[in-house]
Amino acid sequence: MKTIDCIDLFCGIGGLSYGLKEAGVNVVAGVDIDKSCKFAYEENCRSHFIEADISNLKSNEIKEFFAKDHISAIVGCAPCQPFSKYSQRYRKEGHTNEKWKLLYSFARIVSDVQPDIISMENVPELQSENVFIDFIHTLETLKYNIWHSVVNCPEYGVPQSRRRLVLLASKVGEIRLLPPEFDVTSYKTVRDTIANLVKIEDGESDKADPLHCASKLSEKNKIRITSSQQGGTWLDWDLDLRLPCHSKETGRTYSSVYGRMSWDMPAPTITTQFFGYGNGRFGHPEQNRGLSIREGAMLQSFPVDYIFLPKEEVKVNKTRLGIQIGNAVPPKLGEVIGRSIIASLQ
Repeated sequence: MKTIDCIDLFCGIGGLSYGLKEAGVNVVAGVDIDKSCKFAYEENCRSHFIEADISNLKSNEIKEFFAKDHISAIVGCAPCQPFSKYSQRYRKEGHTNEKWKLLYSFARIVSDVQPDIISMENVPELQSENVFIDFIHTLETLKYNIWHSVVNCPEYGVPQSRRRLVLLASKVGEIRLLPPEFDVTSYKTVRDTIANLVKIEDGESDKADPLHCASKLSEKNKIRITSSQQGGTWLDWDLDLRLPCHSKETGRTYSSVYGRMSWDMPAPTITTQFFGYGNGRFGHPEQNRGLSIREGAMLQSFPVDYIFLPKEEVKVNKTRLGIQIGNAVPPKLGEVIGRSIIASLQ
C-alpha cells in the first residue's frame, strides 16, 4: 500500500494526529491558530506545526507537503462551540460567530487541493446545519465517496460518554468507519483509566507528574463532595448545603453538576472545564476533589505519558490546558479513523 501523507487542520495539541499516527498514518503537518499548542503537538506527534488562521491559509501551503506518489489526506475538527447544544440559544437569536465560517474554509481548501482522503469530526448537532449540508454538497460535486454518522466514543475505547459526528470521504474507493469494538459490557471505565494514579488531595499535585494536580476546594465544597455518592449529584446533599438556584425549578434541570463520577462506568463528557468540581459530574469517584489535569487527559484517551508542557514550565495553567484537552479529538477515536482509512485503501 502507498504511504499516506496527512495534514491535520485545527490540530490543537494533537489528539487526532496522535491517534492517526498510532494507526500507521504519516501525519506530515498540523495547522492551528493557537501557538500555545505547538510544543505539545510537535513533542508528541513528531510532525511539523504550522501556526496559521485556516481562513487565510493558502492551498499551496498545503500542497507542498504531499509527495506525488503518496496518498494525500486532509483531516480536521473545526471548533465546535458554534454548533453544540450549549449554543443553540444563540442560533435562535440570530447570533453570528466567525467560527461558523471555518468549515467553509475547510471546504475551500478541499476544493483546491482535492486530496484522496478526507475526514471531518465535530459535534452531532452540526448535521442539521446548512454549513454541513453545504460541505456535503461540495464533496458530492467533487465526486467523493462519502460516509458520515454519529459515533458513540465508548464503542471505540474512549473511557467517556461522548458522541461525535464523523465524516469520511474518498476518491479512491468506498470508505466507512470500522465496526464498534466495545459494547456496554466491555466499555473502558474510569477505574480502568485513572485508578492507578497517585492519590492527591484538593490543591495538591503529584511531585512526579505536575499535571496530576487538582484545584483547591472551598471549605463548603469540601463538605459537599464528602456528602456526594458515586454517580450522584447535589441531590445527595443536606438542604443547607444546596445553592439557591437548586431550589428553583430551573435549577433542578442541572442535575449533573457537583457530582461524583462512578468507578465502573465511562466518565461523563470531558469539557474544557473538567478540572472544576462544580462544572459537571467531575468529582473523583473516591477522593474528595475534582479531576486532575492528567486524569482529564487520560479520560480523553491521551496516554499517561503525553507531554503537554516543557520541563522548564513549572506553573500549570489549568484554564489553558483544560481548553486544549477538552477541545481535542480523543486519540482513540483518531486511531480508529486512521485504521478505517487504511482499511479502505486495502
